[in-house]
Amino acid sequence: MAAGTGTLAPFPAALPEFPCPPQSRAPSPQGSPAGGVPPAADLVLGAAAGCMACVLTNPLEVVKTRLQLQGELRAPGTYPRPYRGVLRAAGAVCRADGLRGLQKGLAAGLLYQGLMNGVRFYCYSCALAAGWTGWPGGTVVAGAVAGAVGAFVGSPAYLVKTHLQAQTLAAVAVGHQHNHESISGAFESIYRQHGVVGLWRGVSGAVPRVAVGSAAQLATFASAKDWVCQHQYPAPASIRHAPDPAPEMPGLADSLRFLQWFGEGSWAAVLAGGMVSGVAVAVTMTPFDVVSTRLYNQPVDADGTGKLYRGFWDCFVQISSKEGLLGLYKGIGAVYLRLGPHTVLSLFFWDELRKMVQQQPPPGP
Repeated sequence: MAAGTGTLAPFPAALPEFPCPPQSRAPSPQGSPAGGVPPAADLVLGAAAGCMACVLTNPLEVVKTRLQLQGELRAPGTYPRPYRGVLRAAGAVCRADGLRGLQKGLAAGLLYQGLMNGVRFYCYSCALAAGWTGWPGGTVVAGAVAGAVGAFVGSPAYLVKTHLQAQTLAAVAVGHQHNHESISGAFESIYRQHGVVGLWRGVSGAVPRVAVGSAAQLATFASAKDWVCQHQYPAPASIRHAPDPAPEMPGLADSLRFLQWFGEGSWAAVLAGGMVSGVAVAVTMTPFDVVSTRLYNQPVDADGTGKLYRGFWDCFVQISSKEGLLGLYKGIGAVYLRLGPHTVLSLFFWDELRKMVQQQPPPGP
């Protein structure tokens, strides 16, 4: 977005759970990315924007976690299904845990968003300032690498978030129940039993999840947004049959017979593009998301070894062989519904925060 303007500049795409910086341009003389915001500032702004969006989309994260843990390593039709679809699953969460249940794990989610998005935004902003995103495929590679680094740094918070969101009454419980009392108690318990290494349990699923999701969305978001902006619908009859407004300009009347769905640069276009792009992202990312959730939530031995899965590939094989290929797509509805709104909310909050920073006067001598 150009500084001081109120319209959205073209973005290469939006990363999952994180707004994407503007398209690459030459770095400023001070080494900051175009727009005058240095990478260190983008670290803070990206973290803050992701946290703001998390507050509004966390209920879908709770629903997704429950759906992905339901029927773990059991053949379809051989287990009870307290959670059926996104809406009915949300209702089941409310009946068991109250309305507050839809915000379970929010504190851990905010910590994850701050760590992961801050680091990811900082890494991408550094790549943008260095001009690496101008290379062929550089945007996708930079987004994937930045996402992988952010996922690694934020992994302990995601581990605790998954534990807390899975916890519920025994009647509707799915997956292993870790029974943490609080976010601080969860970190303390994991550290006391398994040390620092235990806090990064499941990271082997988180890194490919975010890297694949980032690359897929970067590769599809811009073209999806352009597609929805190019589509038109017939104008109302009062406009189609009106006299030619400018006879000296041939073709103007014909152009008014059809109207665009969305205006270029509008937030509606970004949301629509995000939802269209979300189809491709959800299809490619959900299997990695399911594996990541299972690895994070599985019970472990005293030495920290998983009791159900030995690692990423073993988890992938076990799910597909015992639950079928559709088992890798559990919770895809919640994944899809969360992608578009979270992307647009993150973009909006990040853009507004960035404008506030750009409007600050320079420090005095």
